[in-house]
Amino acid sequence: MSDETIRIAMWSGPRNISTAMMRAFENRPDTEVWDEPFYAAWLKVTGIDHPMREEICAAHEADWQKVAERLAGAPPFGSHIFYQKHMTHHMIAEIGRDWMRNCRHAFLIRHPARVLVSYARKRAGPSLSDIGFVEQDELFRLATELGGRIPPVIDADDLLADPEAMLRALCGALEIDFSPAMLAWPAGPRDSDGVWAAHWYDAVHRSTGFQPPAPLPELEDDGLREVAAEALPLYEQLARHKLRP
Repeated sequence: MSDETIRIAMWSGPRNISTAMMRAFENRPDTEVWDEPFYAAWLKVTGIDHPMREEICAAHEADWQKVAERLAGAPPFGSHIFYQKHMTHHMIAEIGRDWMRNCRHAFLIRHPARVLVSYARKRAGPSLSDIGFVEQDELFRLATELGGRIPPVIDADDLLADPEAMLRALCGALEIDFSPAMLAWPAGPRDSDGVWAAHWYDAVHRSTGFQPPAPLPELEDDGLREVAAEALPLYEQLARHKLRP
């Protein structure tokens, strides 16, 4: 079964509607998902103080090599598609990349102002290193090299504005069939959610589908504006490659 598995590594930073995208894929009848596989390993290696740190390290695999081995294999129940929701900032230098050769890669981007406003509601004073824009650019370059072509990039605003068109475009780029089941899902938590869902996923747990994008927020905090200014060129660089419906 492993040889027949399609492994999709979706790369985003936090607060990029990445969990809603995971819901869309998990609602497919042919797909299993893995929520932020390297979160515990990242916490173990960095020692960073993060919400629910102790609970995450206790509940999830913190050996990155064991995680990587599972990522390169088949999903636990043998589904055809193994969707992996990755946070780019988790991919520090100590975590290897060889497992990426076994995956099809895609990148979910979002305007830094939206990311920072959402992130700051959950954890104060976010820095550029918290939101993963630098790492996303590096991983995009690596995925391009590994695949021999530019991987699909999908902008969160485009997805929210026209979910069906953008999901069809994404599935086409990933060479999988589109499923209408991706457009809506039951509200509530999932067994596949990481234990961190209690802190981060309240809005997703209330959701049943993608909601239209709100107007771009204005950043009133000087610190957030500085981080947004650093992140914006990285966002714009990847946005040049974004999928069109």
